[in-house]
Amino acid sequence: MTEEQRNPLLDGKAAPPILVVLSGPSGVGKDSILMRMRDIGFPFHFVVTATSRPMRPGERDGYDYHFLSEERFRSMIEAGELLEWAEVYGHYKGIPKSEVRQALQSGRDVILRIDVQGASTIKQLAPDAVFIFLAPGNFDELRNRLQWRRTESPDQMQQRLQMAAREMEALDQFDYVVVNREDHLDDAVGQIRAIIVAEKHRVRPRRVSL
Repeated sequence: MTEEQRNPLLDGKAAPPILVVLSGPSGVGKDSILMRMRDIGFPFHFVVTATSRPMRPGERDGYDYHFLSEERFRSMIEAGELLEWAEVYGHYKGIPKSEVRQALQSGRDVILRIDVQGASTIKQLAPDAVFIFLAPGNFDELRNRLQWRRTESPDQMQQRLQMAAREMEALDQFDYVVVNREDHLDDAVGQIRAIIVAEKHRVRPRRVSL
């Protein structure tokens, strides 16, 4: 093993920054996980996803999402300003490329909240990222979360549940699975913390370049 390959921790330096991709079905609690991680002071750069969907009650522009018009989103696609993007349930979602690169280049760890389709795209671009699949305790819990949000019609909810079943089949594309059981949010956050600590102490650390 060369000096460039081994972990800088052995020389008293910081481990290389990592890119964490947190994914899972709609309604599984990705937003709640990130909010809790922010609240307890995770030392991460939290990338804000851009979307063309309308803002929901309680959401903040630039914090929960960058809320853009469809025209603005399409111009970003044409200019190659997005790391990945997709049309999801009739609206665009994507990751601003510059935000991720700048954070990694400054030595900060980066976490992305992204759907399963987007995670597959990121895996092709950055195979050395850490991919974590957030799963529900069971499908009844997932259905209850979607009903509590009250943002989907019965038909839309059924579509999301069917999509979630298909997304579970992509599990083998991920490095880790964390089960976010109802009323056990801190357990899931603790598991993610443990994954990150272990990754920072790899003998041969992951090195992400975009």
